Amino acid sequence: MCALLSGQGLAKAFGAQTLFTGVSLGVDRGDRVGLIGPNGSGKSTLLRILCGLEPADSGTVALQKLARTAYLAQEDVFDDTASCADNLLAAAADLDMDEAERYSRVLAVLSRARFDDPLRPVAELSGGWRKRLAVCRALVGRPDVLVMDEPTNHLDIEGILWLEQLLLAPSADGPAALLMVSHDRRFLENTVNRVIELAPVYPDGSFQVRGSYADFLEKKADFLVQRQNLEERLANRLRRETEWLRRGPKARATKARYRIEEAGRLQEAFTGVRDRNRAAGQVGISFDGTGRKTKKLLTATGLAKGYGGGPLFTDLDLTLGPGTRLGLLGRNGSGKSTLMRILAAAGDPDGCAPDRGTITLADQVRIVSFDQRREQLDTTLTLRRALAPEGDSVLYQGQSVHVVSWAKRFLFRPDQLDTPVERLSGGEQARILLARLMLRPADILLLDEPTNDLDIPSLDVLEESLGEFPGALVLVTHDRFLLDRVCTTVLGFNGRGGTGFFADYEQWLEALQAEEQAAQKREKARAAQAPAGTGTAATSRPGRLSYLDQREYDRMEERILAAEARLGELEALMGSERVMADPAQLHRYWEEQQELQEKIGQLYDRWDELEQRRQG
Repeated sequence: MCALLSGQGLAKAFGAQTLFTGVSLGVDRGDRVGLIGPNGSGKSTLLRILCGLEPADSGTVALQKLARTAYLAQEDVFDDTASCADNLLAAAADLDMDEAERYSRVLAVLSRARFDDPLRPVAELSGGWRKRLAVCRALVGRPDVLVMDEPTNHLDIEGILWLEQLLLAPSADGPAALLMVSHDRRFLENTVNRVIELAPVYPDGSFQVRGSYADFLEKKADFLVQRQNLEERLANRLRRETEWLRRGPKARATKARYRIEEAGRLQEAFTGVRDRNRAAGQVGISFDGTGRKTKKLLTATGLAKGYGGGPLFTDLDLTLGPGTRLGLLGRNGSGKSTLMRILAAAGDPDGCAPDRGTITLADQVRIVSFDQRREQLDTTLTLRRALAPEGDSVLYQGQSVHVVSWAKRFLFRPDQLDTPVERLSGGEQARILLARLMLRPADILLLDEPTNDLDIPSLDVLEESLGEFPGALVLVTHDRFLLDRVCTTVLGFNGRGGTGFFADYEQWLEALQAEEQAAQKREKARAAQAPAGTGTAATSRPGRLSYLDQREYDRMEERILAAEARLGELEALMGSERVMADPAQLHRYWEEQQELQEKIGQLYDRWDELEQRRQG
């Protein structure tokens, strides 16, 4: 069976840096492929090559005849002044369907994404809803292969769960195959049935496993053990051959030329395996605590904060001590980052302050924070100055470390040290901020979305380091795997000013859903009790059509005139001698005439209905 989308022998380099070479893969119908790999391995570039958006240096890409691809980039670009529906209609312009069908298609896709107002301008959407709209735009064109680069970026946990359900739900007009880059380990486990890791540690440039992400981890561990064993066997053989070469001429006279050539080949094989094994380096993340044993590092009482007249949280009590592992959960904009900024500014009269409540700190408590907006990072600096602002070394745990060694710890190459930070990837910039945090001993560590842009190997090390941190940790993340492994308690925000403590994110989600169901029941009860004719907030106002109905009304006369013109053509054709002499052709025209007459009657009925609604 021919793959829907395939690439053979693909290679790509930028200047002296090779991203990947000799990579081959195929995406078949029913595949849900997760593409993973360390930062800088070329995952996004490979997606763009497969979608025909960027050329490969060598290799070929093949797309099955008549198959369509859709590409969801990490960053979305919309007409912000236009509505959600208008942006999707523009994306659906090439579909082989009439305008009414396109309207229906757009409305159906927006409904699946839970947009309650198709007329809302894109400029008013949050980052999470923009991402949902970007997914809708990719789906509206009915692609056979949906290609997505970090689709969970900017989505909150509810948004990620929605995306999982969308990708797994059977749909007659959904994509036949998925190919996506993601660093969200729980998302990968829940959605993919095949994993491809792109990394130089593999002889073929990639390692491919059919199965879940857990299956991939198991087979990868086996592979790496085999490679390590191979390196050891090659090292032992090379040592024996080297000893033989060092013997006197008489001792190695027999088959000397063959042994010398074999030793050379053995050296090359050993060097290749060793270098690939060394390429699987890990970032060296380790947070330094102060070691103080104070039971209460921070005590917050009755905290409240709101913007624009609405409360983010009220009457919040919070105590942080050594060993606290607190995760913050809530929809985007519910107040998580605001609380983090308030805690970070505790004791600073010029910092972000609560509207009400008090915060008490233990004497000389050290608070270190990581801000997801990365405003702390001056992108005009070189990597050298960003890592070591004071000179060519840093002071870490009482010892001087040269900037080259410090950079290597975070997987930066020495030749990158003079590169401006603005030219580094998002994952590389995140590693710079983590390197800075490590230089500051902390009692309280505040991490707001530290996982953004980090690759999976870095996430694994971050998780281990946070588990070993002796102080108090407050963590905002949408990485459910990290939450489960690190946090012992969750503080959930309901988006209406309420908060509560939960054992884990699933318990918080159940409580949030139960609360929303109760609110919907109350709304239905109020609507049922409302006097007839008074209407509710959800009732359409007389004299106004919805966006799609208005568009349909505006084009109705044009559609009726076009149908009537075709009807006149058919009548003329059916009266011609040529057609009357061809019974089969005459019957086809007659069938089209009957269908057209019925359609025109339906159009007039619909026009009358819309006109009556416009007049109220």
